Amino acid sequence: MSSDIRPIVYLGSSKKDLKKLPLSVKEIFMHGLHTASIGKNPIGSKVLKGFGGRSVVELIEDHRSDTYRAVYTVKFKEVVYVLHVFKKKSTKGISTPKKDKELIEKRLKYAVSLHKDYLNRRS
Repeated sequence: MSSDIRPIVYLGSSKKDLKKLPLSVKEIFMHGLHTASIGKNPIGSKVLKGFGGRSVVELIEDHRSDTYRAVYTVKFKEVVYVLHVFKKKSTKGISTPKKDKELIEKRLKYAVSLHKDYLNRRS
């Protein structure tokens, strides 16, 4: 049912960044976000640690020798907020670089504030 589809809201530059990705990566991420918007877990999605629970999720896709990530939150039942889309530049294992984690944290706080306004407008 289409009424069960949550809107996807892109924060900051995440939509522009998604559009810049290689086509195959972009298609996989868009499919994953759609899957999240209907309340299901996309294949290959992982909880991003360090954000208190299971509400911040990442999609990871390798393309050639690069790794790309799309981070979103399912903290709210009404909306999926895309927090960050980026090419991983760290050469230290699989961990998310500090500057990317800080940006995700900042946008997650903004999503909380934005969502309060969203709920107030609906009531």
